[in-house]
Amino acid sequence: MVNTTDSVSIFSEGTFEEQILELVEFTARSRPEDDRAAFISQFKDNLNSEEGKTPLDQDEPRRRAIFLKLLEEIKQLGEGNDKEIEGFFNLVFSHLFTLWQTGSQEIREHLNTLLQTLSSSPAERTSIKYRILSNLFNAIPQTSPLRASVYGVILDIAKTKDQLDTLQLQRPTVEKWLTEWQISPEEKAAFLKSLADAYTAADQPTTAYEYSLSYVRNLPPNSPTAQSAALHLITTALSLPSLFDFDPLLKLDLVVALKDHEIFPLLQIFLNGGLSELKQWQVSHTGVAEKYSLSDAALEQKMRLLTLATLGFKNIGQNLPYTTIAEALQVDVSEVEKWVIDVIRAGLLWGKLSQTTQSLYVVRSSVRTFEKEQWEVLEKRILAWKSGLQGVLEVVNSAKRMAGYAPPAVSPA
Repeated sequence: MVNTTDSVSIFSEGTFEEQILELVEFTARSRPEDDRAAFISQFKDNLNSEEGKTPLDQDEPRRRAIFLKLLEEIKQLGEGNDKEIEGFFNLVFSHLFTLWQTGSQEIREHLNTLLQTLSSSPAERTSIKYRILSNLFNAIPQTSPLRASVYGVILDIAKTKDQLDTLQLQRPTVEKWLTEWQISPEEKAAFLKSLADAYTAADQPTTAYEYSLSYVRNLPPNSPTAQSAALHLITTALSLPSLFDFDPLLKLDLVVALKDHEIFPLLQIFLNGGLSELKQWQVSHTGVAEKYSLSDAALEQKMRLLTLATLGFKNIGQNLPYTTIAEALQVDVSEVEKWVIDVIRAGLLWGKLSQTTQSLYVVRSSVRTFEKEQWEVLEKRILAWKSGLQGVLEVVNSAKRMAGYAPPAVSPA
């Protein structure tokens, strides 16, 4: 697991000179043995303050120059065990954030150089790279845009090593980060797209779709990729076998902006239509589904499940005859039980099949969208429930009166 929540101290004891020499000596391990002494010596010379000159602890430009010289020599993780490597980079980042303001352009450039060094280091040192980057992420202020850069590298490493699950990343966490980081809408969209691409590459299409939804939601309308991103989101939603909620798409301005596109009517059918409307669209739009890598058979299967769920919602607490279901799904009665099992597995409907009565008793069911028609169905159900409770109350009061007990008057709510 990559921990990006724990607070990690990255400071070391000692003077600036002592800490820099410590870093230089570690860096020297990676150099040829004959070159190490001269390498260390030049830094010692730079650290010495000649008589009459400003002391090093009061000379920030000089401290920066010395640190930048060291930075140029950091081209790999270094020679040492994981604990030593982690301590080395913690101390490097400590000086980086001490010598430059977090929001400066200079620190962004220097940090990117270090991030490139970490990401290009040998793949077998993945665990220590995660630890170093996690420490760095936590050391950066929560609102800093640098956090996005650091996590981008963490994500790239995880994607390359097929270790996305190691990150244990949750969408609420990502949404929280995006409200904290002081980055532009374009940068937020780019970060979300990187997540969507990573989960697509990891063959986790449902998670990838959720991030794609957020990506399109955050993409500026004037973005050159706005139309293609919205179109890709629609076709992805239609193609995913386990996705049945299309309502969020119609709440996105970039999706609605495609109202004149040839694929948009198909989205509307899956939101409000049925099997007959789908088949009519297929006839009048020959080749369009194939153009967007959509399977006619898969579309029909998904529509049948949605149709059955909609039918179930209208008949909650009732028995649905097999013949009614078969007619709605345009299948033979002998296939009804298979479709009911499929819709239950999809989590769209809950109920009990009865082969004796050739019916489905609907316990509860999902609905594609909640608009006027669905509110009216819900109102009727609540009124029926209220009427049933009133009847039960009258029976109870009648029984109490017969037993010689006079209950207080109760008026229905």
